[in-house]
Amino acid sequence: MSTKREGNIRISSENMMPIIKKWLYSDKDIFLREIVANATDAITKYKKLVELGSAGAPAAEEGGYCVKISVDKDAKTLTVEDNGIGMTEEEVEKYITQIAFSGAADFLSKYEKAGGDGIIGHFGLGFYSAYMVSENIEIFTKSYQDAPAVHWESDGNSTYSIEEFDKTDRGTKVVMHIAEGEEEFLEESTIRALVRKYCQFMPYDIYVNYKGKDDKPVNNTNPLYLKNPSDCTEEEYKTFYREAFSDYTDPLFWVHLNMEYPYRLKGILYFPKVRNKVELERGKVKLFCNQVFIAENIKEVIPEYLMLLNGVIDCPDIPLNVSRSFLQNDRQVQKISKYVAKKVADALIDLFNKDREKYEKCWEDTSMFVKFGCLKDDDFYQKIKDVIVYKNLEGKYVPLTSVFGTELTEEEAKEGKQAKAVYYVSDENLQAQYVQMFKDAGLDAIHCDNYLDPHFISFVEYKEPKKVRFLRIDADVDEALRAAETGEDAEKDNKAIEKAFTDALKDKNITVKVNSLKNADVPAVVNVDEFMRRMGEMNRFYGMGEMPQQLTLVVNAANAAVQSVKDLGEEEQKFVAEQIYYLALLSYRKLTPEEMKAFTANNLKLLQVYGKKD
Repeated sequence: MSTKREGNIRISSENMMPIIKKWLYSDKDIFLREIVANATDAITKYKKLVELGSAGAPAAEEGGYCVKISVDKDAKTLTVEDNGIGMTEEEVEKYITQIAFSGAADFLSKYEKAGGDGIIGHFGLGFYSAYMVSENIEIFTKSYQDAPAVHWESDGNSTYSIEEFDKTDRGTKVVMHIAEGEEEFLEESTIRALVRKYCQFMPYDIYVNYKGKDDKPVNNTNPLYLKNPSDCTEEEYKTFYREAFSDYTDPLFWVHLNMEYPYRLKGILYFPKVRNKVELERGKVKLFCNQVFIAENIKEVIPEYLMLLNGVIDCPDIPLNVSRSFLQNDRQVQKISKYVAKKVADALIDLFNKDREKYEKCWEDTSMFVKFGCLKDDDFYQKIKDVIVYKNLEGKYVPLTSVFGTELTEEEAKEGKQAKAVYYVSDENLQAQYVQMFKDAGLDAIHCDNYLDPHFISFVEYKEPKKVRFLRIDADVDEALRAAETGEDAEKDNKAIEKAFTDALKDKNITVKVNSLKNADVPAVVNVDEFMRRMGEMNRFYGMGEMPQQLTLVVNAANAAVQSVKDLGEEEQKFVAEQIYYLALLSYRKLTPEEMKAFTANNLKLLQVYGKKD
């Protein structure tokens, strides 16, 4: 056996080790992923050598390839052991003592013609992440080659020791002596949780505190997303969802991604059932590289709006830097992002065309994702717009584009002609009177009661300015709601009614307009300019305070109570006009305390008059 030697870890700066130990990762618990990933890389390398005939097949008694993690609270050690390729003394010097030297890159360059799928490790920096929680680390390793086993040790202060060691079985064992204050990593429950988080789908069985053949691995080496979509059952998709996201509410539906060219990508994206608005931020898309967890919700790979979904994406071709956790700026990443968005759009279109009933049942939950996606991604909108649906007044879903008007010509647009008006309901209960009037007149409207809808319809108007404009159902009295008025007498009556109401309500800051409506039971309705109302809503959204709204009281000349006003005395005119005004206002919004007080006082007067008549 050779004598023990000592040497210096070769780094570019003597100050680098403290930086690595403290700042290599934002989450120090990620060290376990790095050490376990290195272990799986070592196994993958050995398997590749066996396939190439460069190494002998493992003996049957060795058992299957696996990684074993053990916790010893008394010794304050956390150990990760594999039965992979192992290292010679020369390789330890090369791959461990030269920080950030990529053993995987060196291996791939040597065997690139044979292929090196499944190897992503950068042993250098990844290994040193363990010093974030360790005061000392030992490596015991035996190469598959005919070479002595090696024991390496360092306390992370730029020095190490290396010596030959008696070890007969192939593979590497990393023993981390956990530092004071980091005792949480000596709890088996903590380690199991971290393995589930970071090593959930690693390709070889991982055992924690292995005791025998009856033990079950804590990971899933063959996750469902690796299977061909045609071989997966509905129950398998649901089971995988529950296991991957600990959500026991079944997803609405899913998109199975399976791409081999021009880049490799596999995964499953799930549309979860949204129980409340807060849950819109709960999406979790996990990114993997060769079954090694990288991070969640990486915006370069997952479009922002798809982060509302739950899912897993595994992309071996993803360009990672040395720490495995950060994407390098690469056009390939942008292509992957566009591909993922396209596949989601394709799946929605396919469901719309093949199972309209299921599509509509899911729409209440999926509409948030779709509309948010349209607002964020114009390509997504152009692809998906024909399957965006809204409920009409009958409660039936209709495609939004089906209510668009014929596109205006350039000449019509220059002449000031407006695109077709599509009416919408934002609050069915509050706007019940308007809804009934529309139904009675045979008119239709769509329900825009999603909190994204105000932004979305403005977006659609911007995208389709010559095809559609949206008006809330209380924004205007449509021509179809008005009854025909003929003769000088009708015009004279209307002017008298308008003057009576204008004089009576002169302190109400409201414009009076008189029309004969088909529904004679409605004495009046309140209209508000669509543009000004939207501006007011925008002000409130951005915390800019209230914006004065110019309301219009459309008085119905076909109503008997309205007709009587012109023949009353001044005091009675004011009383009846105010009552009609308050009734109309109640169908538009809640009354202010002052308005409610006046409305209540007027109602008491009516009761008193009725009581006297009795």
